[in-house]
Amino acid sequence: MTILQRPIIVGISGASGAALARRTVDELLRREIPTIAVCSNGGKLVWQDELGVSFNDTLAEWREHPQFTAYPINDLRAPIASGTFVTSGMVVVPCSMNSVASIAHGLSNNLLLRAADVCLKENRRLVLVPRETPLHSIHLENMLTLSRIGATILPPEPAFYLHPQGIDDIVRFVVGRVLVAMGVADELPIDLQYVAKAD
Repeated sequence: MTILQRPIIVGISGASGAALARRTVDELLRREIPTIAVCSNGGKLVWQDELGVSFNDTLAEWREHPQFTAYPINDLRAPIASGTFVTSGMVVVPCSMNSVASIAHGLSNNLLLRAADVCLKENRRLVLVPRETPLHSIHLENMLTLSRIGATILPPEPAFYLHPQGIDDIVRFVVGRVLVAMGVADELPIDLQYVAKAD
């Protein structure tokens, strides 16, 4: 089994940024990469508020793809709760500060948190896309703790130098960075790269 045949876990927590999660799953499936999703109850509420569609409706669409699997948030018997189930890693997008704090302190009382904990203990990729502003010292300390133990902290910051024309441009850029961080892509598409202009 090659690295890209191993599944990637997408955790979706209750922070703002449902469009980022949707694009991430869509892009992984477009590349025929096995994708496993787990969404918190808060994530489902935000999904409805921000995208105007229920998470379950989106889940039904994704389930039509043969490379897609999803598990309920409280299913601690799911394969991704065990380190013996081999994956290419996990991205939590968006990642709430509650999830950041729990992962940083080894608290894993639901499947999303447990899967992230497994990635850390097995030295697999863990990319967190934290969505909160402003950040206070506890938020920053928790993210520093995670960075020190190998997680990638990838805030969804727009690349203003690319002159985004709308939210979709920003989402595409951030998800592009997520795919690079997860090892799915070697680099951003050329239209999302900074090109220095000659003097």
